[in-house]
Amino acid sequence: MKGVFGKIKTINCRDRKCHEETVPASIYEKFLGGKGLASYLLLKKNPAGVDPLSPDNKLILATGPANGFSVWGANRYAAFTKSPLTGIYSEAYSGGKAFLHIAKTGYDAFVLDGAFDTWTYIEVKNGSVAFKSADFLLGKDSLETEQVLKETYKEQKAGILTIGPAGENLVKFAYVNNDFGRCLGRTGIGAVMGSKKIKAMVFIGSQEKQPASSDGLKDFWKKQFEVGVQHPGSKAYKRLGTPMMVDIVSTVGAFPSRYWQEGTVPHIDKINAAALNEECEVKAGACTYCFIACNRWTTVKKGRHKGLKLDGPEYETIGAFGGLNMVEDIKEIAYLNDLCDRLGMDTITAGNVTAFAIAARKKGKIDFAIDYGEVDRIAELLRMIAYRQGIGDLLAEGVRFAAKELGFEEMSIQVKGLELPAFDPRYLKGMGLGFAISDRGACHLRTTFYKPELAGLIPPNQIEGKAAMLLEYEDRLTIYDTLILCRFFRDLFFWDELGQIIKGTLGYDFKENELREISKNIALTIREFNLREGMEPEEDYLPEHFFKHPLGKNRLVLKDEEFARLVRDYYELRGYHPAEEK
Repeated sequence: MKGVFGKIKTINCRDRKCHEETVPASIYEKFLGGKGLASYLLLKKNPAGVDPLSPDNKLILATGPANGFSVWGANRYAAFTKSPLTGIYSEAYSGGKAFLHIAKTGYDAFVLDGAFDTWTYIEVKNGSVAFKSADFLLGKDSLETEQVLKETYKEQKAGILTIGPAGENLVKFAYVNNDFGRCLGRTGIGAVMGSKKIKAMVFIGSQEKQPASSDGLKDFWKKQFEVGVQHPGSKAYKRLGTPMMVDIVSTVGAFPSRYWQEGTVPHIDKINAAALNEECEVKAGACTYCFIACNRWTTVKKGRHKGLKLDGPEYETIGAFGGLNMVEDIKEIAYLNDLCDRLGMDTITAGNVTAFAIAARKKGKIDFAIDYGEVDRIAELLRMIAYRQGIGDLLAEGVRFAAKELGFEEMSIQVKGLELPAFDPRYLKGMGLGFAISDRGACHLRTTFYKPELAGLIPPNQIEGKAAMLLEYEDRLTIYDTLILCRFFRDLFFWDELGQIIKGTLGYDFKENELREISKNIALTIREFNLREGMEPEEDYLPEHFFKHPLGKNRLVLKDEEFARLVRDYYELRGYHPAEEK
């Protein structure tokens, strides 16, 4: 086949053996690659009802048909498993440069099965796999681990994936690091790696896939560069990165703060993009095959963290700590970002968890002394979580579990076990629908529906037609994830452009209706997986907090009848039949 290797490799950690399988062309025709192929494999290969942290839970790493070719935005890899945080479908994507090494090993996906009896790191070099002791890496943070292995493999070009202490200690929102701060962030992929006693993976590849049309891809590359570099969105991301969203979201009162009690903060000018550029030396950075350059390579210029270097902070991290936790200094947010990176924890869930702990403390639910804005206490709590010490052991399970254990479920702000990103659904109703229906729980990336609502493409409070627009975004971005493309090309690559990429790589001449059918195939496959694993249709909803507690000066709340209609409209359009899913 063109555009793919047409095979996957299973690595059995228990037996330290490998085998490969050929993937029929019919599977690529129905699911494409990336998310499509991996979702098919997860449903087929994972035992029903498996404990996410047991050896039998499969962890699938995948690249897509566009990865490995010169295609703008085709600069990511992905992981799929059953989440230890949510108990359902898990997907996570990461940029940087590691994807290219994974994409050139000769396989479209790797299936990690079983668990090692001792800590190990895996070296994948084209078709060969070696298992090496990771004893010398144990206890090292995720960035330090990458640096050690980078030195070990300095004579070779390698993509390196690592976990930190949180992954070693099976914190259920532990992440996987690559390229010193890029990460498989959400749903606890790092904990699954840790459960298999995999401290790191090193990929070295030189295999090349054959495109269906190299001339077609070259032409697409040239035309998209000419258009893309001049696009206002590309220029804005390069100039300000995702922190530009702080002002945009705060201005409309949808910037979650004081653990989902308010929609802005009085210190907004101390934590926005302007503050980042004033307080720190910031350089725009780009993943491979990218002209947008949204990365912020940051060096703190002054204060107690002077000299600290990191990738970030991104908007979501600023929202998590500057909003939910009310930290008033962008330099301190950078410090907490770096701490989470080193510990190996998703900053969205970590920030939600520490803010939840503050709210719980104020209600007398826990005895750990902590308050909003107390950076050092927040940092101490993050360390306690990573090492499962004291109250950190409970919080390492995530908000849903902790809230139930503490009898504080009225402040369990999560969907299907995954904590919400920094967009308040009381204002952004379509984003709320996106959170509710997302396969992995509250996810802003499944639809990125904050974009049309904030950009004026559809009013945030409009109900009529909203589910249809959201479904178009979901379908299109699902195809992104099959290829695997960066979300920030969403204003450049529409259905025709996606068709060109697919024709140039795989050779299929798919039109919009055919691509949307593929997206539906993938959605139904994941739905089957989630229902099999115990998800109830009623979980496609938002926490009661958003229906009962008004937001901001306009006293915004969600109305049950309106939101229920959004969900019903989505179900009808998607083809879900909840009455038959019981």
